[in-house]
Amino acid sequence: MPLPIGPIDLRSDTVTKPSEAMRRAMVAAPVGDDVYREDPTVNRLQEMVADWLGKEAGLFVPSGTMSNQLCLRTLTRAGDEVIVQEDAHVLLYEGGSAAALSGLQLRSVPGELGFLSPEAVERTIRPKAEHFPRTGAVEMENTHNRCGGTVWPLEQMEAVAAVARAHGLGVHLDGARLWNAHMATGIPLRAYAATADSVSVCFSKGLGAPVGSLLAGSEEFVEEARNNRKRYGGAMRQAGIIAAGALYALENNLERLVEDHENAATLAGYLRQVPGLEIVHPVQTNILIVAVGGLGATAEQVVTALREQGVLCSLAAFDRVRFVTHMDVSADAVKAAGEMAARILPGLGSAAKT
Repeated sequence: MPLPIGPIDLRSDTVTKPSEAMRRAMVAAPVGDDVYREDPTVNRLQEMVADWLGKEAGLFVPSGTMSNQLCLRTLTRAGDEVIVQEDAHVLLYEGGSAAALSGLQLRSVPGELGFLSPEAVERTIRPKAEHFPRTGAVEMENTHNRCGGTVWPLEQMEAVAAVARAHGLGVHLDGARLWNAHMATGIPLRAYAATADSVSVCFSKGLGAPVGSLLAGSEEFVEEARNNRKRYGGAMRQAGIIAAGALYALENNLERLVEDHENAATLAGYLRQVPGLEIVHPVQTNILIVAVGGLGATAEQVVTALREQGVLCSLAAFDRVRFVTHMDVSADAVKAAGEMAARILPGLGSAAKT
């Protein structure tokens, strides 16, 4: 199968470009000053997503990192500790912002497939004593980015939340790709969101909007988060232009996420043919984490070899590579990428030694 014109970009689902229809919706969006709460498009987006999540209110923000960090700050106070799984996005990929901006420390806990167990959370909560930081919150991530887009079982989320609440802790859900979990399982968004006091969702990943995330919670919580958003520099003016892209994405691109999941499964089938490759986690949504050590080559060598053949992927660790399917890579392109990987990677280890 010939490669499409241009590279097949499987680095992330953040690389998508807005469609012409989405661009038209953005151009035509009615706008106002959102700091005055007068942008009708932003207001519509906030109300709609909050309703979908079963929360009282929502707040539109520029990025997923800001959304997560606003939630953690609003749930806690400076000096608190937040319990997170050891591969959590808020721990590894948000620039140390919990410590730098909110005076929080993140306490990492091992957990299979990116999940925390209620028993591990119970053991990790600090005793009340002047020697210790106060445990302020527990954070969950669904789907889990670094663990290959795995989907938290709802029952396990409910159990973790029950432990947290029994101890008076806040619960935050990093649901950047909660849309993928919903489409993969059929479990309502509200059911996932009910496990947490605050939820963050992203529009600029698999849904294909160019920018934006949203946090949701109680009216009181969102009011405080709004104050913190101002402090973080995230208050925007005529933000309806970008909120319109998010609205279009929700109304037109949500159900098609199942195509990305199917394409990820197709790609996994090709990669499993390569001796020495191991797909580390179950392929449940649109992310593949592949261990390449069995090839006798590093992840960087794999990324370089594929890039030279027009297939883009990204480093996940010294010996691991990440592939992410999305709306801008068709089923045919995914097959072409899989065929290319199956053809060139088996000889990469021996070539690397010469």
